[in-house]
Amino acid sequence: MILDTDIHNFYEQLVLKEIEKQGLSQTLSSHQLADLCCLTLNQLPSHYIRHNVDMIYFMTEAQRTEMEQKVIASLRLAHEKIQAVPSR
Repeated sequence: MILDTDIHNFYEQLVLKEIEKQGLSQTLSSHQLADLCCLTLNQLPSHYIRHNVDMIYFMTEAQRTEMEQKVIASLRLAHEKIQAVPSR
């Protein structure tokens, strides 16, 4: 087993999807985006999985909505911290 390819945190994909949805990848530098991802993910619970399809089929709509709302709230707080720091 190779940990970095066989297992991943489901929230990582949700965070990246929301960053794209909000257009933040067009307005932040690569350093800021990396910091944004770290700050956001550190606020969220870990939810490690092997296959995304496992999560999608075994979650209710309410669970998916709750996860997405947590991502949006955490991303907002992380983005505020990024904006408060002068860019590199």
